[in-house]
Amino acid sequence: MLKFIKTFFQRINILVIIGLLISHFVLKDSYYVSSLFYYTFPLPIIIIAIGLLSIFQNKKTRKYNLILTLLLLVVWFGRSFKVNTSEVINETDIEVVFWNATHKREFKHVFEKAEKLPDLVVLVEYHAEELEETKLKLPDYYYYWHEQSEIGVFSKKAIDVKKVFTSEDETVVINFTSHGINFYAIDVASSMNVFRKNQIAFVQECVESEKKTILLGDFNTPLESKFLENIKNNFRHVLDEKGNGFRETWFWNIPLLSLDHIWVSKDLNILNAEKIVTFKSDHSMIKTVIQR
Repeated sequence: MLKFIKTFFQRINILVIIGLLISHFVLKDSYYVSSLFYYTFPLPIIIIAIGLLSIFQNKKTRKYNLILTLLLLVVWFGRSFKVNTSEVINETDIEVVFWNATHKREFKHVFEKAEKLPDLVVLVEYHAEELEETKLKLPDYYYYWHEQSEIGVFSKKAIDVKKVFTSEDETVVINFTSHGINFYAIDVASSMNVFRKNQIAFVQECVESEKKTILLGDFNTPLESKFLENIKNNFRHVLDEKGNGFRETWFWNIPLLSLDHIWVSKDLNILNAEKIVTFKSDHSMIKTVIQR
């Protein structure tokens, strides 16, 4: 039986490797079927898979597998591990936090992680079970909760909700202003039955401004996706610009996929960005400081 298993993995080795590499670097999420493979096998999983295949190979093939594994590790680190320097932060600058609260967490869990009370917090998958309690503890601030989409906003300044967009697949975009900035809070529906191309296109249709604008939310789409190219042309990703360490925000602090994003229009200055790891959700928080 063991000999059969070893022979099987030796025969499929090259086919599996070629398939994984084409899926990740060429096809990506261009098509619905290829997107399923692309999201299921992010680069760290591919590296692990090729490493495991090496166990069953002869000495020569194992050497090539391990060389490829090292090359892919270099690519992954070069792409995902960021080293940036922060700029001087003043009290007047705006600290913004985004977090997928996974239906269980509250604003207080963000406040516990923050060194000081953020100027603005957006939560998705937020049930607001303790919102009234938070309002009593912090009565001098502003709150907004959209019950249907489970998106909540806390702000030190007034929140002016402009529009709420909802697609047929329940992707939601809420446009509001606060602190003199135009915000779009985004929650892309996580169903694998829906093609992300259509969802991201819907998000982009909702964004009516590219000046003094911040997009923040759970896009359920990795940063390397082909569908984010237009956003990349007009906005900057805070973890790319000012983050340190791995930029992937999912899953349970293991850097597999960059599903959560804060995008800032090019006329705003990003002073600092940080991915805040936590075991209170399978998503990490993202915090950024924008120059007022």
